[in-house]
This record gives sequence, C-alpha cells and structure tokens, in this order.
Amino acid sequence: MVVKKVGILGATGTVGQRFITLLDEHPEFEIAVLGASARSSGKKYEDAARWKQSKAMPEKVAKMIVSECDPKLFSECSIVFSGLDAEFAGEIEKNFRAANIPVLSNAKNYRRDPVVPLIVPTVNTEHFDVVKKQQEQLGLQRGFIVTNSNCSTAGVVVPLKAMQDAFGPIEKVTVTTMQAISGAGYPGVSSLDILDNVVPFIGGEEEKIEWEVRKILGSTNEDLSGFKLTDTVVSAQCNRVPVLDGHTSCVAVKFAGKAPSVEEIKKALVNYRCEANKLGCFSAPKQPIHVFDEKNPDRPQPRLDREAERGYAVSVGRIRPDSIFDIKFVSLVHNTVLGAAGAGILNAEVAVKKGLI
Repeated sequence: MVVKKVGILGATGTVGQRFITLLDEHPEFEIAVLGASARSSGKKYEDAARWKQSKAMPEKVAKMIVSECDPKLFSECSIVFSGLDAEFAGEIEKNFRAANIPVLSNAKNYRRDPVVPLIVPTVNTEHFDVVKKQQEQLGLQRGFIVTNSNCSTAGVVVPLKAMQDAFGPIEKVTVTTMQAISGAGYPGVSSLDILDNVVPFIGGEEEKIEWEVRKILGSTNEDLSGFKLTDTVVSAQCNRVPVLDGHTSCVAVKFAGKAPSVEEIKKALVNYRCEANKLGCFSAPKQPIHVFDEKNPDRPQPRLDREAERGYAVSVGRIRPDSIFDIKFVSLVHNTVLGAAGAGILNAEVAVKKGLI
C-alpha cells in the first residue's frame, strides 16, 4: 500500500485538531503539511495551537512548522483536508483546486455549488460521479472540491437514507436538535451563556439542515452534470446545549407511501450498509447505524454513545409511532467525527478507492 501525503488547512482550529487525531497512525494517509493563518505560520504547531482534544497531541505533529495556506507549500500532498472557517475557506479552497490538489472540505462555501458533491460518506458516495464534470468545466486533471455536510445534518440523514432505501420517498421531516458546544468551535459559546442553560438559536443552522438533506438524499442527473434534490420538506429547530461532543436530534417522519411498522423500520436500520463498507474503507463503520430497542428506552445519550464505531456510526433509539406524522425517533452523531473531520477522511478513502485520487 502506498501511503499518501496529506495536508490540513485550518490545522490549529477545533476541526483541524480533530483531523490530526483521526489521521494519527492512519494506515493510508500521512500528515505532511499543516496550514493556518499568517499569525500561526512559521511557528511549531505546539506553539501555534491551543490543543483541546482529550487525546494527546501527536509528537511528530507538535514539532512540525505551520505553513501559510498557499498551494505551493502543499505540492507534495495528494489530498488536502480543509477545516477552515467559512470566512476564509472560499478563496483558499478554490486556489488549491486550481492548483490540481483535491480538497475535502468541512466548510459550507461550496455545498450549494451545482457540480460540487455534498457527501455524508455513509449515505451518498455515488455523488462522487459528478467530480469528473466539475473537473471538465474547470479544465482540471486532478483538482476538485468535495464537501461534507453540516454536523447536525449528518446525524439525521443517515437513518433517513436507510428508510428511503427500504420504504421509498419521504414526504416530510421535522427535526429538533440539541447540539454540543464543540460544534461552535473555540472559544465558541461563553460559559455564562451555556452553563445551566439551553440556547434556542444557532445562526444559519436550521436553513442548512432543511436544504442539505434534500441534496444528500437526492440523485445525480442522468448525464452526471449535477444533482436532483428530493421533494422532501424538512423543518428544523436548533438548540445549543451544555454537552461537549455529540449532537442529539428528535426526528419525525412522514412517508409518501404506506407507512412501515416500527419493527420494519428497526430491521431496515440494523441491516443498512453503505458503499464505504463494500469498498473496504479503513474508517467505514461495520454497522453505520446502531439501534436501541425498548430494553434501552433512555438511549442514545451523548456521553455513552457518541464514540460508537470510533464516532463514525449514528445511534438511533426511541423509534415509535407518531400521532401527526408516521414515526419518530431520536438520533445521535459525533459532531466532530462523522459530522466534520471524520466525514472528510472517510470521503477521501472512498475517493481513493474510486480512483479519483
């Protein structure tokens, strides 16, 4: 196996740090370059970053010199992972793509681009097929941008995909989220705002969920020139809660056709597998959805269940009939793994398997 050298943009931030912890000792990828702002460039990483991960900073990374986010400094990299804030990501990621360096981005900037795939790696990796159209339009041989979803979207769309595959189109979805503070980055939400409190507003979050679900659950055009959004109507309400990691969502679903039973839904979720499984990707969860039955009526819980399959699985519980829609359930996703950095890494693994990198 040839180990590919990779770079990380926004390496000092919360998502950048999670990229580092997940890539440490990865069998296929080796961190070669760390990129950050001009304020951090030229410093050793251990001096530039305020490390906030529970796992210790890898010694090799600690001594690496941080570079500016200039494609010329990343020429040895086969892949670049972007944990950049949206304020800076747009121009920087475009420059890396133009330099023929594939970019796996956690930022929102290109999610609505008609030829940029928006991929949750345990849901819709077939959307990678549009990458060639993106390259064709821009005259590129290797460069492309692929984005992963908003962190809260990931925890909702995985079980929805399993249900859509098993029971057909979904007509309506309502989502109420309880989102961890790590999703706000660092320094994030003030302790005076979040302790002993729930904040019922996260700017732009509801709109992201309502739109992203439709692109992710949609299909590619027949000529692979873009995407068809589903007709699913999604309504979201988002709340910040005093949890460190793990986004919990209360979801209700109405199917376009005949509603399945609760037992049929449980079976569909337990049996769900994704293309990343079939391709044998290193980070792919053996079981993308962990299901809790009536023996565990108080699960999933962030503290107990966010690390399922190293954070790459979604946990689902409290599946039951709904008096207004058809069914309702509670889902949990590790927001900085499958909801952020881990999605980028698993997307890269899939892209390698598909010969795009």
